[in-house]
Amino acid sequence: MIETNIKKLIRTIPDYPKQGIMFRDITTLLGHGEGFNGVVDALVMHHDSAAIDFVAGIEARGFILGGAVAHRLDAAFIPIRKKGKLPWDTIGQEYQLEYGTDSVEIHVDAIERGQKILIVDDLLATGGTADAAVKLVERAGAEIIGLSFVIELPDLGGRDRLESGGHDVISLCTFDGE
Repeated sequence: MIETNIKKLIRTIPDYPKQGIMFRDITTLLGHGEGFNGVVDALVMHHDSAAIDFVAGIEARGFILGGAVAHRLDAAFIPIRKKGKLPWDTIGQEYQLEYGTDSVEIHVDAIERGQKILIVDDLLATGGTADAAVKLVERAGAEIIGLSFVIELPDLGGRDRLESGGHDVISLCTFDGE
C-alpha cells in the first residue's frame, strides 16, 4: 500500500486535543479492512527476515498494530503501558512532556536478556514516548531490532532523536506540521 493510499484512510481532526494541533486519527484506517491489512503487511515487510522474539506495542494504538504485526511475524507481544496500568511488578521509564513528566512500564518478567524486540506504534512525533520505550526495553536487557510507525510528523524531530541512538526507524507516511 503506497503512502498516498494510507494517508487517504487517516482522518485529520483540527484543534484536537488542543488548539493548533492536527490530530491524525487512525480509527478510519483500522475500520478499513484492506487498508488495515495493507498497513500491517507493510510494517511486517520491513522486518520479515529478522529473527524477532517480541513485538512491543506502545499504548494504546500500538497494541492494535503491534498485536497484528506480532501475529504475522510469528512473534510474541509485549504491551508497553502508561504508569499504573499493569497489574503486576513492573519496571518503568520516565520521559519529559511539554509540561512535566510521564512514564511507561512493562512487567519485570516480560523480557529476557538478549531477546530481539521490534517496537510498534501508530505515530512518531517528538519521539519522547518511543525513546522511553527504547530505554525501558534496553534496560531489561533486550536488543532493539527497529521501530515502526504508521505516521511520522518529521517537523517534530522524532526520527532524528531515535536514529541518533543508533536505531532503525520505519514510517509508512508523513504529515508536515503538528
